[in-house]
Amino acid sequence: MIYLQYYIPDNAIYYIKITQGYDVIETRTLQLFLHLADSLHFGKTSAAMHISPSALTRTIKKLEQQLGRPLFERDNRSVSLTYEGKLFQEYARDSLLHWDSFCNSLMEKTQALQGEISIYCSVTASYSFLYDLLSTFRLAHPKIEIKLHTGDHANAIDRVLNNQEDLAIAAHPGALPAQIEFKRIATSPLIMIASSQSPLKEINIDQLTPSQWHNVPMILSEEGLARERVNTWFRQQGVTPTIYAQVSGNEAIVSMVSLGFGVGVVPQIVVENSPLSDRISALSPQATLEPFQVGLCVQKKRLQSPLINAFWQILPAQ
Repeated sequence: MIYLQYYIPDNAIYYIKITQGYDVIETRTLQLFLHLADSLHFGKTSAAMHISPSALTRTIKKLEQQLGRPLFERDNRSVSLTYEGKLFQEYARDSLLHWDSFCNSLMEKTQALQGEISIYCSVTASYSFLYDLLSTFRLAHPKIEIKLHTGDHANAIDRVLNNQEDLAIAAHPGALPAQIEFKRIATSPLIMIASSQSPLKEINIDQLTPSQWHNVPMILSEEGLARERVNTWFRQQGVTPTIYAQVSGNEAIVSMVSLGFGVGVVPQIVVENSPLSDRISALSPQATLEPFQVGLCVQKKRLQSPLINAFWQILPAQ
């Protein structure tokens, strides 16, 4: 039987111990396990969590001994979770979530929330939306530390689902996973662009035949919502596009388009906020691509945390 034991030492830093019989599992162990369960790489976890590889190995072995079950399958080439490891992963996530909520509820009574939350977004979203959100949040909760990670917007919702981030700014995929809550921030059309110095800017989308489209080099996202929508549009037109490049991130598409390498498809807000906007032209007329609904997303159960809920509440529902 596993149960929780809370204690508060003299220095008022809160800890949790999860005990099974007479053995003790501390929050640090759970955090190390969860990071390794996500990374599946001892070297990456040891570096990210500031622990030596040998100490990490000893911690995981001790945890497996306490539980009486192997949590990882490992050899010289790979690491993977066992069935028991996957079960314990859910347990560890829920345990830390409950503990964080308990600690934060104590701080909430003093009206001084403390701790950290992680947020993921694209570079464009960081200066298009995040500045205003953080400015408001910082004034209300100056003691909460923000950890910001940027990257391809296509990964945003998955990073929240996988507990890599607390919140993310993402495009609504049309059908949200059941675990995700979403608040809209803005709407941005999805547009086709070309270099303002390239003859490609003169393309008339309505007049191109499928065979003419074959001569247009396309620069598209490797994956994600924009790629899905442009793929759907090309199928509807009976066109097999010629793909010059597949890249990660809208900003990279704008860069390649500005150099005249081809026609790209990006949300309009990316072009508007790009330092290369004066080198880009939107094709006219535009393809009838469904616009992006951009918003803040979070796992519903994570809203139990006062810290995460405090950030969620700064954005009014639309």
